[in-house]
Amino acid sequence: MGHWDLIIRSYNPHKDRARVEDLERRCEVGPAERGFLFTDTLGDPICRIKNSPVYNMLVAELGNQLVGVIQGSIKLVTVHKPPKDLARVGYILGLRVAPLYRRRGIGWKLVIKLEEWFSVNGVGYAYMATEKDNEASFKLFVDKLGYVKFRTPAILVNPVSHRMSKISSNFEFEKLKVEEAESLYRKFMSSTEFFPSDIGNILGNKLSLGTWVAYPRGESWGATCPSSWAMLSVWNSGELFKLRLGDAASSCLMYTKSSQLIEKVLPCFKLPAIPDFWQPFGFYFVYGVYREGPLSGKLVRTLCRLVHNMAWKSKDCKAIVTEVGGTDTLRHYIPHWKLLSCPEDLWCIKALKNKERNNLLEMIKTPPTLYLFVDPREV
Repeated sequence: MGHWDLIIRSYNPHKDRARVEDLERRCEVGPAERGFLFTDTLGDPICRIKNSPVYNMLVAELGNQLVGVIQGSIKLVTVHKPPKDLARVGYILGLRVAPLYRRRGIGWKLVIKLEEWFSVNGVGYAYMATEKDNEASFKLFVDKLGYVKFRTPAILVNPVSHRMSKISSNFEFEKLKVEEAESLYRKFMSSTEFFPSDIGNILGNKLSLGTWVAYPRGESWGATCPSSWAMLSVWNSGELFKLRLGDAASSCLMYTKSSQLIEKVLPCFKLPAIPDFWQPFGFYFVYGVYREGPLSGKLVRTLCRLVHNMAWKSKDCKAIVTEVGGTDTLRHYIPHWKLLSCPEDLWCIKALKNKERNNLLEMIKTPPTLYLFVDPREV
């Protein structure tokens, strides 16, 4: 570390804001083969955690240099363990170490300090998400810090086309009131892994654009559910931060340029063009997707088209992102591009209390529930 001691402390917005933003701009996110993502926090480094019930950001200083940051949030969620299916969990995100200071143990020390903060606040389990091919992250959390592989959801990315999607006239749509949506989610998804106990706060947040249901035309939405139905909610992540693609894979770059040209010159081909991801862009995150009935897959697809048309009307929303459980067949009905999507995100988890370690072993052995609730506040 040189002749300075590493200091890890809580984030001070007056002292650290500009330096954290500068560090964020210098740190890439994601695998090189699909292009690095850079994040613009729009002047608010804690934007990704400030909507959580309890949160903290830690910074690492070496002399007068800010060399690392990490963020964490705490909430009560559903997990399948005795004696009750609730646990206080801490989510780790936003671990960044300045490029010139990597491989010096700074990331490890930041995680340890955040785990200590979790423990003081009664957290039983810490968890994090990373790309399965992120070797550095895997080595840090699994090999050095004792995290274990837990779930492998899929991240599905659909670029917003320059045209509106055609929506079938065979289905009806209804936007639910927050109270109605909360009641539905508690009735049908409260046993889903990582379902947040404060779902009402999520649905009522100004970033949540609403919850919609779809069902066959001719049937009604009321006290009893239709023969087939589906629902989803939409979160406007672009209001919090923007993304920008750095060095992209040549295949992605070539397709983007050629598809945009063809769409302009020969629109009759109806070839969907990839938006210009090399400029800062926002995205919608679709969460709480649920379905029932024989036509429910088509209803999910139709709801996704509805969301696409909402995004099409937005000024800077260029992508729609959805995350589903690894065994969930929903992915077959959610429009997405394989080139942009991640078929296996990796969730790793660690018990922070001795009494929770045996429960963790049982949780890992238990087959995952069909649905997985991904909190939009942690995207």
